Parts: sequence; structure tokens; C-alpha cells
Amino acid sequence: MIKVITYGTFDVLHYGHIRLLERAKALGDELIVGVTSDDYDRTRGKINNQQTLGERIKAVRSLGIADEVIVEEYDGQKIDDIRKYGVDIFAVGSDWEGKFDYLNNFCKVVYLPRTTGVSSTDIRTESRMIRLGVVGEIPLLRKFVNESRFVNGCKISGLCSQNKKDAEEYGDLELITDDFDKILEASDALYIASHPTLHYKQIKKALKNGKHVICESPVALSGEECDELYEIAGKSGLILMDAIKTAYSTAYARMLLLIESGAIGKVVSVDATCTSLRVNENGDPDYYKTNWNSSCDWGPNAILPVFQLLGTKYKDIRIISSFADEDKDYDLFSKFDFTYDSAVATVKVGKGVKSEGELVVSGTKGYVYVPAPWWKTDYFEIRYENPADKKRYFYQLNGEGIRYEIVAFIKAIESGRVIDMIPREVSRAICEVVSSKNRIEI
Repeated sequence: MIKVITYGTFDVLHYGHIRLLERAKALGDELIVGVTSDDYDRTRGKINNQQTLGERIKAVRSLGIADEVIVEEYDGQKIDDIRKYGVDIFAVGSDWEGKFDYLNNFCKVVYLPRTTGVSSTDIRTESRMIRLGVVGEIPLLRKFVNESRFVNGCKISGLCSQNKKDAEEYGDLELITDDFDKILEASDALYIASHPTLHYKQIKKALKNGKHVICESPVALSGEECDELYEIAGKSGLILMDAIKTAYSTAYARMLLLIESGAIGKVVSVDATCTSLRVNENGDPDYYKTNWNSSCDWGPNAILPVFQLLGTKYKDIRIISSFADEDKDYDLFSKFDFTYDSAVATVKVGKGVKSEGELVVSGTKGYVYVPAPWWKTDYFEIRYENPADKKRYFYQLNGEGIRYEIVAFIKAIESGRVIDMIPREVSRAICEVVSSKNRIEI
């Protein structure tokens, strides 16, 4: 008996997939098909599959071509599977020619001619291309634009920035402007990363014009403004999402689930720190008026795990800040102390102060330790009294992690349902805390 094996994502199953499987089956007596998992696809840059793993497996099985369907979950699995199943032939499309020659050491490798004129990427693109306009400050926009290239289903329609000189590096974009109305007209949805004082006005105008919005946190500078924006989005059937990239990473999500499942017992303390030293390096006299302060820049990230683990109904908050300007709008450093009925939390943020950027969640059975930079971690530990019981968790994080929030945004638009990674009440509480003027000055 000759055994043949092939692999693929098989997202939006089409004629090309079917022809590949038929030709692979014809090479032998038995065909094994490996369907790549979502997590493994992320490591290969495919992070916006239209169908779930279960749906893709079901679709492949329903064809009746494969004798066995397995899941591909990690690098090196192909060799393991060839050995495990006694495979004689590895088959793959000719668009991968040469890529898998190393498998000739384990079995025969056959590159099958690709069916021209059809691909999952093309189908996804044709059926759901969202024109995504980006608005705001160049450093943040640069990261977003670069990460968007890894996401299926969206295209950057243009860039709106007050600094058109810096925007010239995006000469390949169809639209570069400082006119917000023009970017609205050219887009189905907006990513907003302008100064926080502009968020409310820009989001409201975008929503009133029927545009979906994902905005860097805070989405507004008061709870009332935040409520108003979410009400407009809800009544209009539009998506409004808070763009704290940490919330959309696999490692962070898994960490929350483990904590909520009782892995460290009852949570009694959360300590989070986010700092950087990049502050007015050129001595710009207008720097403190035009740039994000510490509370708005780092605050949402650092406060996020506090509100997600302990809730937004704290008993008391004490904010201590060091200001760089006379108006006391730009804090170089701030410390937020939260008191709950049976827990406490401390958050430290700074743009002119440097500290260890770690996250520690303490519980009655153990604690979670996430090393710096915890806000884009691919690794964390659960530690117990006995060091031998320590558990380490590793997850793939590609790029800056922004691509994952873009995927969530696109899927929310397609489904018409908010992906609740950052609940509305958390966004609102963040808006209120980071904009609070009730501070102790040091």
C-alpha cells in the first residue's frame, strides 16, 4: 500500500483545493490530509482565515477524498507524520516547488501543478475587501500600515496626518492628506491614532458618516463621551473597538483564562509597569502640547489587566504624578493605586522615567510573572511556593502584535458583532482614569 500525505489551510474550499487532493490521492492507495491549525497559521503569516479549524476540517472530510484528516500544529510535524504514518509520498502544490526538497530524505516529494486562476486569498479579497483609512501620528501609523500587510480582507485606502512631510514615505498609497473629510470619503473604516484630545470628535464624525472605527485607547477623555460614542455605534450598526494591542495577543488571552480558572487561586494584587525614556529629545517647545502624556500613552495598556481581572468597580483610587509642563497636562510619570473590597492594584507609567516593565498577578495559591515587555509578550510563568512546580507558557507573537487587533476588527465588521476582547465598561473606566485631574503632584 502506497501512502500519500499533503497539507494545507483549505480556507474557503475551492476547485483548486479539490483538484490538488484528487491528484494527490491518485499517486497512491491512501491519502492523509493535514489541515493547519489557526495558531500554526499565525506563525506562517496567515492570520485571518475566514473559516474556523473545525469548519475547514469538516469541509475537507465532506469531499470523501481523504482517507484520514489530521491537524498540523507545529514546525517539524511533517517529518514526524511521515514517520508515524509510514508515508511514501509527500505531495504539495507547485507554488511551493523546492521548499520541501528536504523531505526527500524521508519519502518521495511530488510537486503538483497548481490550478491557475483561483486561490483562497483571491476569493477572500474579492468577497470582503475593506478599505481601511489611517488617521493620526506617523510613528503609530507606520506600525499599523506595516502590520496590515499580513492581514487578508483589508486594504489601506489612505493616510491622514497633520505632518504631511513625514507622510511622504507612504508615497505608494493612493491618498495622503491632512483633510479628515477626504479620508472618510475614501474609506469603509478608520484606524485613529491622533492625539487623544481629537479622538472623541473624529470618532463621532466617522460614526455619523457610517464608518467603522478602531481607535488607540483612550477612545475619549471622559466616561460620558465614551458612552455617547458607543451608543452612536450601537444604534448605527457600526463597530467601535478599543485598540489596545495587548488584549488581542494569544499569550495575554491564555494568561487571563488560566488566572480565571483558578490557577493561582484568588487574585489579591495586580502590579503593572509600562515606561519609556523617549521624551522631547530635540527640545521642541511645543512637545508637551502635541504629544501623548504618560497616562494616555501607557496608561490604557497598564490598567487593562487590572480592570479585566479585578473589575472596574474599585472602592478608591489614588493617583500621584510628576508633570513636565505648567498646565499639568503632560505627566512624565504617574502611579495609580487601586483599592478593591478584597484586592489591590498598582500601575506605574512613564515617558521620561524608566523602570522594569513587568506584570505580576498575585494569588492565594501562586502568582503569574510576565517579564518585560509584558504588553507584547509571547511568554509568561506561573510560579508557586515550590519552584519545582513552576510552569512556563510560550506562544507565537508576530511583529508588533498589531496585526491581531486588525484581524479582530475585520472579523467584527464582517460578522456585525463586536469581538469583546475589551468590554465597553473597561474602555469607559480607562477613559475616566487616564483623564482624571484628581492627582497628587510630586
